[in-house]
Amino acid sequence: MTEVLLDFGTTAERHASGGQRSTIRQLKLNQRVFLWSLTSSLAGFLFGFDTVVISGAEKAIQGLWALGDFQHGLALSAALWGTVIGSLVGGWPTDKFGRKTTLLWIGVLYLVSAIWSGLATDVFSFMIARFIGGVGVGISTVAAPLFISEISPPEQRGTLTGLFQFNIVFGILIAFASNYLIGSYGTENAWRWMLAVESIPALIFTALCFQLPSSPRWLIAVKKDIAAGTSVLKRLRPEASDTEIQQTVDEIVASVRAESDLTPSEPFWSRRLFTPISIAFLVAFFNQLSGINAILYFSPRIFELAGMGEQTALLKSIGIGVTNLIFTFVGLYLIDRLGRRTLLLIGSAGYILSLGTCAFAFQSETFSIVPMCIFAFIAAHAMGQGAVIWVLISEVFPNEHRAAGQSLGSFTHWIFAALLTLVFPSVVDAFHPAAIFGFFCFMMVLQGIWVITMLPETKGISLEQMEAKLGIRN
Repeated sequence: MTEVLLDFGTTAERHASGGQRSTIRQLKLNQRVFLWSLTSSLAGFLFGFDTVVISGAEKAIQGLWALGDFQHGLALSAALWGTVIGSLVGGWPTDKFGRKTTLLWIGVLYLVSAIWSGLATDVFSFMIARFIGGVGVGISTVAAPLFISEISPPEQRGTLTGLFQFNIVFGILIAFASNYLIGSYGTENAWRWMLAVESIPALIFTALCFQLPSSPRWLIAVKKDIAAGTSVLKRLRPEASDTEIQQTVDEIVASVRAESDLTPSEPFWSRRLFTPISIAFLVAFFNQLSGINAILYFSPRIFELAGMGEQTALLKSIGIGVTNLIFTFVGLYLIDRLGRRTLLLIGSAGYILSLGTCAFAFQSETFSIVPMCIFAFIAAHAMGQGAVIWVLISEVFPNEHRAAGQSLGSFTHWIFAALLTLVFPSVVDAFHPAAIFGFFCFMMVLQGIWVITMLPETKGISLEQMEAKLGIRN
């Protein structure tokens, strides 16, 4: 079998007219493309798992090595500092060594990090191990979506690239569930197993990467190996004729030649690009100032602050993962229907209501409603900021500056994620939880004002029209 049907209706195809059969065939997906896309997207699963698995171990680590608040924050944010570096340099190995090779070594980084973290004997060794995993996370945000987009047919590229986002959220859910199951045994070294268990999916992912092909676009455009690129294209599109394959090859070659003739008319940091730069910075800035990473990282501690026992807190954290997964689907379904700006407005309203109510609950010691407030917050994030951020950043820059703009947004996102994780333990110790949630609520009020007054809608607008709408076209 060489095709996977992405809809019901093989019987309908047999009874359809010629034009209808053509439409139905567009729903069919080459099985190899699907499996290769799924394999690549598992880097997102490891991304999500690695990001929040620390939430079940952070208190044990602080007690074991008697860490002060600053040291504790530094230890927990080590992975995020690695992510900052990985997101900045990830384009280099992806172009230099290829998408397949880079994905394989990402798996190795995750594997080394998981085993080393579980075996760490001191906090400095632990931070190095977590930093290595963070580098893998940062590079994966560059290599995996790029690889999927380059092997996907145009009509299914969005669905297949969406596998990466789905696996991030799925990895978060599995990390919470894994922490709960391992923590339920109550052993002294449970935290080590929580971290080391990531080595299993990391090993599987690394092994699966060996069967990935090299990206045909990378082979043709970067390596100049047209024969090898043509061979991969034939595997990706077995139903295509030699003429159709050659036409695709010619289009890639022509595109490379056209790009090589272009020279940016203006530097990236210019007045002309003020609007897209401000959009990329602010959407990433507000994403983190909502408190999302702090809540994901420290959710068991937050639930314990609300008077719940350790095991109950870990179990409630699983609810965060389930809520995140469900509303990620909702956001991805709505993003091209309602638009980016509308989803951000809905998300902002959800943020303000949930964070404001959470602040009130801590202030009035009405702790029973805290879990529902946190779940509502996660739902607002998943269908708002979580669904929109990377799409919006990729849309607002002109072609010659799109890669630099993507790097700016990614760097802004990860640097503030790292800073918040670094200071959050000290903040929790110094301020009442009501003040913390009140601050996050206030920042989301500012986000709502920004969206209403300054952010344009980008739904259904071509990239060329976008340049004119934002006033950046020469």
